[in-house]
Formats: sequence, structure tokens, C-alpha cells
Amino acid sequence: MNVWAYIDGFNLYNGALKGTSYKWLNLHSFSQSLRPTDNVSHVKYFTARVNVRPGDPGQPNRQQLYWRAIRSIGTVEIIEGHFLTRSTYLPEVTSLDAIAAKYEQGIDVRSLKPDMAHVYRSEEKGTDVNLAVQLVHDAHLSRFDAAIIVSNDSDLARAVKIVRTEVGKQVFVFHPHSSHPSFQLKQSATRFRKITISHLQNNQFPLTITDANGVFSKPKAW
Repeated sequence: MNVWAYIDGFNLYNGALKGTSYKWLNLHSFSQSLRPTDNVSHVKYFTARVNVRPGDPGQPNRQQLYWRAIRSIGTVEIIEGHFLTRSTYLPEVTSLDAIAAKYEQGIDVRSLKPDMAHVYRSEEKGTDVNLAVQLVHDAHLSRFDAAIIVSNDSDLARAVKIVRTEVGKQVFVFHPHSSHPSFQLKQSATRFRKITISHLQNNQFPLTITDANGVFSKPKAW
């Protein structure tokens, strides 16, 4: 079958890549490994451009190098949403030991209010909507026989169900989270599977890549 892949970049990163050495992921070969007997001819990668964050000024540069690697393939399309970053106050987590200590001091712990921390909070906006719209649009134009969705976002369930039941295309959902897979997505999809370590480990870009602009390498501190 001719298969198109739709990758929720934020979901994939937080569910399977964050804290690992597999971030230098070739999205085309990765998608092909999810359906090895079919032909993955096009990949749409939904993501957003990150901003400089306190404590990690190199994050935007690493992302741009990765996008350059992705664009060197020719079969992967990057579709951008945007990040909304704002400062806010959130309650700090109070440890059980701290609560027990206050209790032993005779303090009524039921009346305690948590300390507040000033934090930066980032939200990626537009990814789920962009992915759902593109999926349904491409399905109606019959651009593929089947689609791969890489996400665990239950907001996509309705779009997946429309493509499968009303347009008549198969939709294979691969979720990147080790726990709490989306029940709604599972109910809507033709098939619902978990991404494995081997899918990530076996589909890394080479450390050094050559494109039309020259030679570049995987970031060292990534």
C-alpha cells in the first residue's frame, strides 16, 4: 500500500525521545519501519519552533540542525505550529516527609497552603488541529491507501474515525508513551500499537550529513 505518515513531533519527543540518545531520528526510515511491508512515500512532521529558554540557550540551534537533517531527506514535510510561552505561578510539590514533620509539630496540615514557584510554561499550539486537518484533507483527495499516525493525543480520534469509516482508508496509530495509551484513539484506529526502542535505535541519521549547503553534524550535547 501507498502510506503517508503524520507525526506529532511534540508527542513523540515527550513520549519517547526526551532523555534518550535517539533524538537524531530519521523520520522517513522510522516511519517505514512501522509498516515494513508497505511503501511510506510521504511524511508530514508537525512541530513548532522553540525559543531560547533559561538554562538552555542552545536549544533553538539544535532544533534547526535537526530540521536541516530532516529536509535533507526530501520525503519529509515540516508543518509548523507555534509555542506559547508565558510566566506563571504554580504550587510546589510538598514532600510527605515535610508534611509529617509539620504534623509532628502540632500543625494542622489540612490548612496548609503550598508554596508557589514562578515558572515558565510552554504550550505548543496548533499541532493537533494541523494534523487532523491535513489527515482528513489528504484522505479525501485519496493521496494514500493508508495512514500512519504517531501520537497519543485523544483529540485526533474523531479525525481518525472519519478517515477510516467515512473515507474508507486504513489508519495505523503508533503511540509513543509507555503508559496511559489513549483509549479513544485505540477505538478509532484500524490498528493501535506502541513504538518500541528498536524503532528509534535502528533509524538514526548518520552523525555527519551532507546536503546542498555543505556538511554538518549531530549536536554533541544532545
